[in-house]
Amino acid sequence: MSTEFQDAHLAEVKPLVEKEEAITRLLPDFDVQEQDVETVHGSVHVTMCGTPRGNRPAILTYHDIGLNHKTCFNPLFNFEDMQEITQHFAVCHVDAPGQQDGAPSFQAGYVYPSMDQLAEMLPGILKQFGLKTVIGMGTGAGAYILTRFALNHAEMVEGLVLINVNPCAEGWMDWAATKISGWTNALPDMVISHLFGKEEIHSNHDLIHTYRQHITNDMNQTNLHLFVNSYNSRRDLEIERPVPGINVVTLQCPVLLVVGDSSPAVDAVVECNSKLDPTRTTLLKMADCGGLPQVSQPAKLAEAFKYFVQGMGYIPSASMTRLMRSRTASGSSVTSLEGQRSRSHTGEGTRSRSHTGEGTRSRSHTGEGARNRSHTDTRIELTPNSASNAEQSSPKSMEVSC
Repeated sequence: MSTEFQDAHLAEVKPLVEKEEAITRLLPDFDVQEQDVETVHGSVHVTMCGTPRGNRPAILTYHDIGLNHKTCFNPLFNFEDMQEITQHFAVCHVDAPGQQDGAPSFQAGYVYPSMDQLAEMLPGILKQFGLKTVIGMGTGAGAYILTRFALNHAEMVEGLVLINVNPCAEGWMDWAATKISGWTNALPDMVISHLFGKEEIHSNHDLIHTYRQHITNDMNQTNLHLFVNSYNSRRDLEIERPVPGINVVTLQCPVLLVVGDSSPAVDAVVECNSKLDPTRTTLLKMADCGGLPQVSQPAKLAEAFKYFVQGMGYIPSASMTRLMRSRTASGSSVTSLEGQRSRSHTGEGTRSRSHTGEGTRSRSHTGEGARNRSHTDTRIELTPNSASNAEQSSPKSMEVSC
């Protein structure tokens, strides 16, 4: 029996910390340890939050150019709904060489690692902290690095959340534009144009000012230039959509692709989606969102991440108490025509899921893929196809707008 939901406008919940503090401060709810880890391609700064659990993966993050783990991910991980999720996982933040706060300049003659070499540093980091597997979350350059890592070490990666990923090498036109821009613009301007879309740059002055100040004043400019050059020299990932009977290079784990609708990376993310296994991939395009969804829309991304890890069999909905109550502050509620229901989820195991708008609503999924969705501003339902629903004909990658 189908169930309809009333439309409701969901106001975006503000992060717990504001402005400049939001991108640099890490809330002290976890046991945090920082250390420089020696790898096959040099030293890398790593921050471990929480204690690894042997029966589940850690969350491994990797930032974009012009950022470090604090400025890239703190607004998301400081968000209360995300903390409700991360209490179940250790979180390992990796800073690319020389990109962490207070990083000294490299010695003369230092050769910065290539993007492939940055990916090959990660197994040593996992070994250092006793991590067997991870769920990767990367943005831009970090998303590329984690993808390369997953292609080379599939047994270590259980899932990937890739924000603004570009699977292609920089083309000749892009290379020429970068060179010309480098002659006429300062490095911070180049990085800002990479991170944010034109509309966002012209309209969201406070956000752009905050990140421009960080890039200019907090980042080691010499080191940043080396990282930018490494990213601009990346190879094509050479991934292909699987074809029955043909061996191709592709990701073996569930993938959540995320991009804002006004991000400069929209075309690249859509192309990446076209090259991945449609039974394992979900594309989430966020409305009214720019280049950094984890900064501008942390509530929506936290909710999407919740469904992603639940689809992998982690975090039963019974433990998601905060998320089940989220967004109640505005006082708006979403109710079904037949009242609230508790529904079962079958397929890879029984999971009941709660989806919150401005109140609580329950949803059902069956192994045959039937689903009922509410038409709201945050239509997020992430259920990667599995063997249990392999009977479906012509599977297609799921595209979700929110």
